[in-house]
Formats: sequence, structure tokens, C-alpha cells
Amino acid sequence: MEKLTNKEEEAMEFIWQTGSCAPKDIMVLYPDPKPHINTISGLFQSLEHKGYLTHEPKGRGYIYSPAIEQAAYGKGKLHSFVDRYFGKSYMNVVSALVQEEKVTQEELLKFLEELKKQ
Repeated sequence: MEKLTNKEEEAMEFIWQTGSCAPKDIMVLYPDPKPHINTISGLFQSLEHKGYLTHEPKGRGYIYSPAIEQAAYGKGKLHSFVDRYFGKSYMNVVSALVQEEKVTQEELLKFLEELKKQ
């Protein structure tokens, strides 16, 4: 799938939070100053063109739904992040987390034990 701009990603986060919606439904979620409704509608159209949204007619407008789950998008972002900043090595990520004391040795050992049980 095509990469999202920061504004598109922000809109998708609101859409995932809201579920199926119209542009006006997420407009209220933006902090002030809120973008114009035409700007949000344009983002929805761009997201649909990129394959992130689908739409169905409802009344005089459309209701848009996510075409990709937030978790799937997050996994793709994670892969890209690891490839770009950690030499495509997830072990380098784990090593960095341990060095920065974000994950303890005990937590890693507990995780390995749980993996063995599976």
C-alpha cells in the first residue's frame, strides 16, 4: 500500500477510533483550529484512492469504512521502522530496548518461557 502523509495518518487514526463515519464525524475530533470540512473530505478521498478506505452511499453523502485494520497498518510501520533504523534486525531492536532499560532481562526470560509453552 502507498505510504500515508502525516495528515492522512492522523485522519486514519480518527477513523479507526470512530469506525465507519463521514468526514463531519471526525471533524469534531481535531483540536482547534479545526481543518475545513473540504480538507477532511479531500483526505478521505486520498485515503480511499490509496486503498485505506472504502465507501457506501448514505443519504446525500457517503459513509467511509477502514479497508485495513489499525494493527495491520502498525505492523507495516514497524517493519519499515526496523528496516530503516535497525538494519532489518529485530534483535537490534530488542538489544536497544534492553540497553535503554525499557525491557528487563527478567521480562525477556519470562517472554521466552511463554514462547516455549506455546
